[in-house]
Amino acid sequence: MSDAIADVARVRGLLLDSARAGEAISYSSILNLLGHRFTRPKMRALCKTLDAIDEAGRAVGEPELAVLVVRESDGLPGQGWWIGSSVLRDYDGPWEGPKARAFVENQQREAFEYWRNR
Repeated sequence: MSDAIADVARVRGLLLDSARAGEAISYSSILNLLGHRFTRPKMRALCKTLDAIDEAGRAVGEPELAVLVVRESDGLPGQGWWIGSSVLRDYDGPWEGPKARAFVENQQREAFEYWRNR
C-alpha cells in the first residue's frame, strides 16, 4: 500500500476539505490528489484507510466521512462502504437506486453540516 494512501491524517484532511465544501469526492479524484491513478488495488487500499478514519471518528462521536467518497458512475459509495459500514444497522435496502441515494445523501448531509463550521 502506498504511503500516501495509508496516511490517515492526509486522507482525513482531504475528506474534511470535501465535507466543509459540501461536496462528495470520487474515488478517482481522491486517489489523484494522493498522487495515484485509479486502480482496483489502490481503491481497496484507500478503503482500508477510510475504515480506520471512520472507526476513529465514531469513537469521538463524529459523523462518517467515508460516505463522501463515491463512484463517478452513479455518485454512490462502493460495495465496501455498504458491507463494512456501521450504517447497515440503520438501513435495510438496496445498495443502488433511489432508496440508496436518499440514504447516502442524508448521511452526507450530516457530515456537511457537522464539519461546515469546524
